[in-house]
Amino acid sequence: MCERESKMREKKRTIEISLVLPAHNEADKIRAAVRQTKQALAEFSSSYEILIAEDGSTDGTADIANRVASADSSLRHIHSDMRLGRGKALNHAFKLAQGDILAYMDVDLSTDLSYLKPLINAIKEEQYDFATGSRMLKDSTVKRSFKRKAMSTVFNLLVRIILRSTIRDHQCGFKSFRKDALMRILTEIEDEHWFWDTELLVRAQRNGYKVKEIPVTWVDKGGAGTKVNAFTDSTAMFSKIIKLYFNLRRGAKNEGHFLHR
Repeated sequence: MCERESKMREKKRTIEISLVLPAHNEADKIRAAVRQTKQALAEFSSSYEILIAEDGSTDGTADIANRVASADSSLRHIHSDMRLGRGKALNHAFKLAQGDILAYMDVDLSTDLSYLKPLINAIKEEQYDFATGSRMLKDSTVKRSFKRKAMSTVFNLLVRIILRSTIRDHQCGFKSFRKDALMRILTEIEDEHWFWDTELLVRAQRNGYKVKEIPVTWVDKGGAGTKVNAFTDSTAMFSKIIKLYFNLRRGAKNEGHFLHR
């Protein structure tokens, strides 16, 4: 009887924060990421869950995530047999999350976890609808290659000019959201991969939501072994921006008003 009551209380336990860790072939990082993320959350909240959105991994990440989640009631492993893509995997995980405040961060933990509390508090205490870490603010400390910095600067500038965003850094993998606000926007987002972050923030602003950028300390940990092809990557970035521009314009026409002045 006591065990049954305990389980019922556990099911009824209110979750304040749901934090998602998207993971595709991250067998060498997932354990440490979960451990450090849980430590950071426990410093300022006793009501949270961590969702491992494991996306069609082939390197043993699924097995590790399953074992870790089975041993800790605050962890949940969300598995996909097929690769969904970063954006689609996040969408799926957020829809299953129980918290009123949602967040996600990249498994490589490039963003210093000391900024997790300010990220959450932007939603919890400051009443913002969306919050994002920013590597482009003057108080941010960033370590990455010149080529990556240059490409990121150009990308964000184009987003600001073409899509009329006021955000300085759209792609930082360190974000939080008010659940009801995010749920309203998820159905509008079309991109299923890396551009998901940018489309999310652009659409959030167009829908009138309050977005806060937070300066962070960020060190490139995930891209050290990844080659940057300036032409190919730049072309992909630009095409994504233009595609969203026309999608927004078409949507504005359907609503009876235009994106342009």
